Amino acid sequence: MNGSMRGKAVLVTGAARGQGRAHVVRLAGEGADVIAVDLCGRLPGVAYASPVPEDLDETVALGAAHGRRIIPLVADVRDLAGLRKAVDGAVETLGRLDAVVANAGICIPCAWDRVTEEIFRDTMDVNVRGTWNTVMATAPHLVAAGGGSIVLMSSSAGLKVQPFMIPYTTSKFAVRGMAKAFAAELARFGVRVNSVHPTGVDTAMGGRAMLARVAEASMADPRLRGMLVNMQPVPGISAEDVAEAVLFLVSDASRHVTAHALAVDAGVSEF
Repeated sequence: MNGSMRGKAVLVTGAARGQGRAHVVRLAGEGADVIAVDLCGRLPGVAYASPVPEDLDETVALGAAHGRRIIPLVADVRDLAGLRKAVDGAVETLGRLDAVVANAGICIPCAWDRVTEEIFRDTMDVNVRGTWNTVMATAPHLVAAGGGSIVLMSSSAGLKVQPFMIPYTTSKFAVRGMAKAFAAELARFGVRVNSVHPTGVDTAMGGRAMLARVAEASMADPRLRGMLVNMQPVPGISAEDVAEAVLFLVSDASRHVTAHALAVDAGVSEF
């Protein structure tokens, strides 16, 4: 740890646990103050347990252990007005905002003919509209500050088709395109926008309940299971692996990197 984020403030969504928690802790460890946003409530349609307020409390404690200010925000990324109001208040408290990690997302695997209108709608609402809302609520603060970095969490499913996840794959390709489009229009303000594309991550979303649902869905066409295999001989990666990539993109080490899709995917998108 070299204090690469000292004096900066970062907002992270989906911060109560998993990848979001790893981002908060890693950034705080590098000296950043963090606004930690999470729904802390029922996620629609998912097989894994939803986050609760105690999860966010633990994230705050882990970040604060590095001596940084961690501001918890219970907010729904699907609600732009509510998110914007909460973000504005937190930024006023910290006095600045330098970077954003739009991490909140859901995944509901199933074969194509089992996808309901509700599954498709819920996935797009959280993963696409929620990501867009996050940028819209935060980008004005970065513009006002004279620049900054935005990281949109996509997936290896945003680089390569993943079977049995049509809504998720659709949403993550959309996030990848969204990052490039925002990067083009925000470049003149000194704001960089990139996307990160992990393979399966060892979190609640990537745990046993999710793997069981993928396995069940894959029974529809077992030939396609190989599309989910990593090139490196690992079943998945850790949230901390992803946090290292996020740290790079929000820090000055990547000051000339924008509109880039960074794969942290053990080679699955090329295999």
